[in-house]
Amino acid sequence: MGLFSKDNSSSNDIKPLQIIIVGCGKVGHTLIAQLTKEGNDITIIDEDEQKISDITNQYDVMGIVGNGASYSVQKEAGIDDTDLLVAVTDSDELNLLCCTIATRIGRCSAIARVRNPEYSTEINYLRDRLGLAMIINPEMEAAMEVARILYLPSALEVNSFAHGEAQMIKFKVKEDSRLVGKAVYNVAKETRNVLFTTAFHDGQVIIPNGNYVFSPGDMVTFVTSRHNGKNALNDLGVPTANVRDCMIIGGGKAAYYLATQLIRENISVKIIERDQERCEKLSELLPNAIIIHGDGTSADLLKEEGVETVDAFVPLTGIDEENILLTLHAKHVSEAKVVTKINRFAFQDVIDTLDLGSVVYPRIITSEAIIAYARAKRASMDSNIETLYHMYNDTVEAIEFRIGRPSAVTGTPLKDLKLRGHLMVSFISRNGQIIFPKGEDTIEVGDTVMIVTTHTGFSDIVDILA
Repeated sequence: MGLFSKDNSSSNDIKPLQIIIVGCGKVGHTLIAQLTKEGNDITIIDEDEQKISDITNQYDVMGIVGNGASYSVQKEAGIDDTDLLVAVTDSDELNLLCCTIATRIGRCSAIARVRNPEYSTEINYLRDRLGLAMIINPEMEAAMEVARILYLPSALEVNSFAHGEAQMIKFKVKEDSRLVGKAVYNVAKETRNVLFTTAFHDGQVIIPNGNYVFSPGDMVTFVTSRHNGKNALNDLGVPTANVRDCMIIGGGKAAYYLATQLIRENISVKIIERDQERCEKLSELLPNAIIIHGDGTSADLLKEEGVETVDAFVPLTGIDEENILLTLHAKHVSEAKVVTKINRFAFQDVIDTLDLGSVVYPRIITSEAIIAYARAKRASMDSNIETLYHMYNDTVEAIEFRIGRPSAVTGTPLKDLKLRGHLMVSFISRNGQIIFPKGEDTIEVGDTVMIVTTHTGFSDIVDILA
């Protein structure tokens, strides 16, 4: 397991997917970049000729200017030979219509982005009735990620696996941490049900073995069971308190979804929104929240509403620069746990140098779910990718595979498998139980298995073999 190998490719030589992407906004652009990098054949559709021109000049893709819900436009894009259509325009209804037409006239799978809260309780019904592979709501997914972080406020990130039964938690090793100078092997003996998966040290990502020694400033991730997150952080000397109240700036869809989840956990919520009509709507939707009509970027208003004493502060405006400045202000005047939502990747190097607390990227959450589905479809639906997370600027992948059939990795003790370097089998989920594997453990049909690796592009569990 140890440190890195130079080989950073997948072992698969699998036929590329034919994919149509409708909508070339932020999410569409992210999908195009990742799916072309993974060797798929992409056709893009958008009504904005300039967007099509810009993307076709940047990537090796085919572009069509037109309405993605049009029968003739889909035929021109090659829907008859398409494996997957993804609709990520700004219109929920158009996305659903694009996918419905695609599944009727082609033999492809279809994925729609749907963001309207009115559809949020109907997603499973719509998906099944319309015959779609997936409906994804980026604002809801982002809100769920923010909520997981606020439940463990000492963590920088909290990612969910095994249908919520396992978590991967990221934290920073502080100067006075009791971990400093200790090896993973010794720390593991002092903690229960914890497996360290990555350490980011001096600009390098390490898959740590037992000899790795923690240093101040290390960014460390570990996996543990869902109910053990708080205990694990406490055992590691990272005490985490409960969040009692949260101030949210901006009253959009993500704010509504987040407030709904926090109120359910008895966390008091205050939302500051500058649009009066939206405030009135939120007051109806969220009777247990405090809705303030005002400019959330006003330092005086923030002080008046208690930013200096609030436990958590989450800016969810539609403008990244506002969210960043609000976070920096909150960290300057309070001890609040802050979570920053960022939609774009411009000036990423500068953003990485700022102390923004936890950072959530809705379009990455959306694209990762779609990429996971595409990889599974490209390989074999018997070896499905359940969950995919990119970490440390895409240099590490955490992938959860569902084992649907016997293969070269099943039934053999892990110590006898010839695994690739720079890869860790992090847990095995079997019949609702999370197993932190030892050498004698085996992977069996019906399990889900989480892999953390610096290799990229895995689409089948057998890719872990050397």
